[in-house]
Amino acid sequence: MAITEYEDKIKDIVENLDKEEFIFEFLSVYSKIAKSTITKLRKGTNNLSKVPGEYHLKNKLYFKQVSGDTLQAFTDLVSKISQQNVNPRYIMVTDFKNLIARDTKTQETIDIDFKKLPRNFEFFLAWNGIEKADFERENPADLKAAERFAKLYDTLLKDNERISRHGLNLFLIRLLFCLFAEDTGVFEKDIFTNTIKSMTKEDGSDLNCRIQELFEFLDTKIRPKDTPSWLRKFPYVNGQLFTEQHTNVVFLKKSRNLIIEAGELIGWDKVNPDILGSMLQAVASEDKRSHLGMHYTSVPNIMKVINPLFLDDLHEEFEKAKGNETKLNNLLERMRKMKFMDPACGSGNFLIITYKELRRLEMDIFEELGKINNSTMYVPTIDLGQFYGIEIEDFAVDVTRLSLYIADHQMNLELKRRYGDYLRETLPLHKVGDIRCGNALRLDWDKILPHDKDDEVYLFGNPPYLGAKRQNKEQKEDKEIIFSGMKGIKILDYISGWFMLGARYISGTKGKISFVTTNSICQGEQVGKLWPEIFNKGIRIDFAYTPFKWKNNAKNNAGVVVAIIGLSSIEKDDKKLFTDNTYEIVKNISPYLTDATNETVKSAYNPLFINFKMNIGNMPNDGNGLVVEKEDYEKFADCSQFLRKYVGAKEFINSDYRYCIWIEDGQKKEAENYPQIRERIRITKKHRENSKDVGARKLAKVPWKFRDTRSPKKNAFIIPRVSSENRIYVPMGMADKSTVISDSAMAIYDAPLWLLGLLESRMHMLWLKNIGGTLGTSFRYSAGLVYNTFPVPELSTRRKNEIEELIGNILDIREEEGGTLAELYGSPLATKNPKPMNPRLLEAHKELDKVVDRAYKSTDFKDDNERLALLLNMYSEMVNKKG
Repeated sequence: MAITEYEDKIKDIVENLDKEEFIFEFLSVYSKIAKSTITKLRKGTNNLSKVPGEYHLKNKLYFKQVSGDTLQAFTDLVSKISQQNVNPRYIMVTDFKNLIARDTKTQETIDIDFKKLPRNFEFFLAWNGIEKADFERENPADLKAAERFAKLYDTLLKDNERISRHGLNLFLIRLLFCLFAEDTGVFEKDIFTNTIKSMTKEDGSDLNCRIQELFEFLDTKIRPKDTPSWLRKFPYVNGQLFTEQHTNVVFLKKSRNLIIEAGELIGWDKVNPDILGSMLQAVASEDKRSHLGMHYTSVPNIMKVINPLFLDDLHEEFEKAKGNETKLNNLLERMRKMKFMDPACGSGNFLIITYKELRRLEMDIFEELGKINNSTMYVPTIDLGQFYGIEIEDFAVDVTRLSLYIADHQMNLELKRRYGDYLRETLPLHKVGDIRCGNALRLDWDKILPHDKDDEVYLFGNPPYLGAKRQNKEQKEDKEIIFSGMKGIKILDYISGWFMLGARYISGTKGKISFVTTNSICQGEQVGKLWPEIFNKGIRIDFAYTPFKWKNNAKNNAGVVVAIIGLSSIEKDDKKLFTDNTYEIVKNISPYLTDATNETVKSAYNPLFINFKMNIGNMPNDGNGLVVEKEDYEKFADCSQFLRKYVGAKEFINSDYRYCIWIEDGQKKEAENYPQIRERIRITKKHRENSKDVGARKLAKVPWKFRDTRSPKKNAFIIPRVSSENRIYVPMGMADKSTVISDSAMAIYDAPLWLLGLLESRMHMLWLKNIGGTLGTSFRYSAGLVYNTFPVPELSTRRKNEIEELIGNILDIREEEGGTLAELYGSPLATKNPKPMNPRLLEAHKELDKVVDRAYKSTDFKDDNERLALLLNMYSEMVNKKG
């Protein structure tokens, strides 16, 4: 049941109160209590109390209806229950004006106005098996607000079909501010909701007029003497929140009631602006509505971005400045001058958390200064004007400003809690820096946040990822403008534009960047395209988080594998490379996010380290003429000497095969004696003649041949071009000379067995993953980029023999265990329904890994980052030696 459903049902019970039926109706809201149980309680058959007005439902509730002093009645009932040695989960007493209840498990007690019961529905959620602590972890105030907002939004859209979305969105932002303000001390308590209730008609017909008057008044600094008394109680707001003219809205009874309910039922003082903002943005975006509560970024993840970017440094400086008034004041001055921008700010999560963290550090500095000079003056200097953003959705821009105003007030309240009356007034609102609505990749960032070379400016955020195939026409044009004149940019993810513009923005300055990104820009072909351009701007990777799963705090959160990359043009030796929550200091962080040089791996025509060439399998280019499905084999039984097994990646992994017509040069005349072969040759010829490709049309002269006609003298290694990244190892294997390998796989012909062992090792898997990259959710294998560049050390005969023995053992185990390679290798790394790898096969692979590791390094590797770093440095040495 949605949060609002609980509230609405209880609200209906309270407003249409039947005192005799109250407790039964209230229990029925909580669906885990059976209707039959409630019916028996009403009849008295399972009521363990025989006192009139009392209801004792075993293990669940002891309820007493009273008149008069509820506190004394509650105290007496608690004493009575303790003497009876019974243990109901809840004790509740009410006179229907006041209500007192206790959770006997947590010992938490509520003492509330009876009319506020709907707002406290979560107190009793244990009846539904939901403990309050678990419920609170899901941020119910934020979700509750978003659900109410969604109802109101849909109702107003229905009643205002022609209203501009901008006008409606702006109204809702202002409404939310007023609701927050009246619940948190910015306005007089409940002033806005009570004004709506008392100053407007129940049918909502005059609500728009009152709203327009109020919004105009909130933006009026000099108040006319003839201002109506109901308006005079509202303060001047400023901050440009109410400056734009109000768009007329049609209100009906339902929408008016929803506004009142939002004021009465939501605890706005418990709202987290960083979370609420993302939820509101989801509500206003139809394509995101189904994911309500899933689009905000958790605070720990945001801290991973801003801590190493600037916050760690500020905290270190604070520790060093303790006890020194001059240093502390210098730190405050430094913080006052810093500027922050999120060029893909969404609803402002990163800006809000940054603002809160800076205000808290500022308070710590104030406290330390107070110890030194006994000062009690706490005048905050961190200001919303230091915060900037760019966002393409105009509603999200307004949400960001609103959320920053809310965060500002919350920090002012925190300041008051820490230092008593030393409160910076929230009103009039402090102007937020430029939060610009527009396409960040088409705007001049320096015009939004101008900066000189010595200014401390920090850019951060979580820009949109969008792989090359998911970009629309306009997004592709964005990249073309940014990377003008650069070839091969089609392969770049959309986020590459933010990295490029960011690099240009901070080049030659003290500015720094930290972006969350999919790890695809640090793998595969994209690395060689993007990163040299960035490095050419004098930019270096300052710190990085190696790939991890990026999640929010929502219960059903969706995770994507990302990296965090920090950039600056200030060269330093102590760069931080994070893995999980630990880091090591390294001299350089490569674009593959490991301790290696900045050399990017480029596709090579021939192998750099190995003497055995890899080729793509044989392409038929036949229009289904030369390939024969298994079910058609019988049609060729009388000419089967011209058929060979035909195996590609899919067939190999699933232990399957097809057939193909394979005619050597001297066999053409004989083969054409068979009508079924002549027909297949005719199909192939027609297909090639009609092709738009010049090469294919040339092949029409030899329609009995595949485009490629490579085959081994003895055997071949078969390597799938595409294989699931959910496997620990890509299954590779051998094919004999009677098998034709198709172009969906790669092939190495007549090579020694130790080479297959190298390719099946963890070392090679790392190279494939990072250098080859992925295609969707699969590894992408290529000869030029992966195989030809794979670093191989000099191997002794003894080492080769060891490897051959171990890969031979792996091949034997596959046969002995039976089943397909897909089954044997499983999908143990899958996030949904992982399937384990065959344990015996896994152990055999691990034995091979140990021997291959020792071929590269005499001592054990610390982790995969160290393995990859070694490989990259080997590659760098080789290309520089050849160059």
